Amino acid sequence: MGEYRPKDQKFDVADLRLAVIVARWNSQVTEGLLQGVVRVCERQGAAPECLDIFRVPGAFELALASQQAARSGRFDAVIALGCVIRGDTPHFDYVCAETTRGISQVALDESLPVAFGVLTTDTLQQAIERSIDNAENKGEEATLAVLETLETLKSIWNVT
Repeated sequence: MGEYRPKDQKFDVADLRLAVIVARWNSQVTEGLLQGVVRVCERQGAAPECLDIFRVPGAFELALASQQAARSGRFDAVIALGCVIRGDTPHFDYVCAETTRGISQVALDESLPVAFGVLTTDTLQQAIERSIDNAENKGEEATLAVLETLETLKSIWNVT
């Protein structure tokens, strides 16, 4: 069984620089995810200017923007935020699969933590429940995941 890390875990956020790539499609959801990112950074004591926010049309465009942010050399990590809601066509499956593949490929190719904060839900209500200010906010989870990954990589690299 995995180790449980509480949401109030403190991370080293001194001089932290995060690129947050936010899809505009389903903005009522993605803006809630973004607010989750901001809340975590505030709780961690990160400087307000640690976040650079970039917007793209939809989930499919998250990978390319994440790649470019990673390649810029300006950021310690990238957080990709989006929302894809299942419809009546196979479009959902293609977008979800390629978005997932693309974002994970960026992390591997660029050797930089890239958090996957993309909701893939059956309904708008499910997406809203995972994007409001509650314990289930996936923007918060993605931010905590990227902060923990940065901490782990620092340990691997033995960087203080």
